[in-house]
Amino acid sequence: MKKQEELKKILLDLGVTKVGFCKLDDLLPEKFQHLKSGISIVIRLSDQIISDIDIKDGPTHTYFHHYRTVNFFIDQVTLRITTLLQQWGYLAMAIPASQSINEEGWDFKGLFPHRTAATRAGIGWIGKNCCLVTEEFGPRLRLGTILTNMELEYDQPIEASQCGECNACVKACPAIALKGAIWTPGMDRKEIFDPRACSNHMHQQYQKIGRGSVCGICLKVCPKGNNVLRR
Repeated sequence: MKKQEELKKILLDLGVTKVGFCKLDDLLPEKFQHLKSGISIVIRLSDQIISDIDIKDGPTHTYFHHYRTVNFFIDQVTLRITTLLQQWGYLAMAIPASQSINEEGWDFKGLFPHRTAATRAGIGWIGKNCCLVTEEFGPRLRLGTILTNMELEYDQPIEASQCGECNACVKACPAIALKGAIWTPGMDRKEIFDPRACSNHMHQQYQKIGRGSVCGICLKVCPKGNNVLRR
């Protein structure tokens, strides 16, 4: 599909690390099911900045700035692609890079999970840290998602975790928020991760850094991520 190839080239030229395409209509809220296709993008984080996170002392001011900067970049990229798709005559909407909808029952959730789109697009699996993990970069990445009614050639979903017996993130989590469960598609997030425990720990311990909104220890310790370091 020429338009899809053009779309992927534009995204890579904009600085996106990886791109995947997926079918999502059966997973979307009813009001969005006509936007049956998902475009999942990956931005690789700085290995140096992630490596500087201290397991004992937590995140750095630089990591907080990097986190916000990458989220802003993702939102700009997905906005550009949404605008382009509309120019081509399709419906499209970008899922915010980092957003919690504070309504009863959402419990630290966004409009649609980026990780679900990424697994369906064949990019990676959801690790025991409840983050997306890829073979190339581990969990040292941020995700963006665009929903559209454009017909696409979909990538093969990933349906199995590669975490195995590794529990590095579970042992390192200072909030004791990770349960050590192996992800399978359709699994409820609460079976893997306690978001409230994570959020409470950050607010209590890291107020001096981003008012307690980042941690990153589980990203640092993942051996998949450590494999890509170049010293």
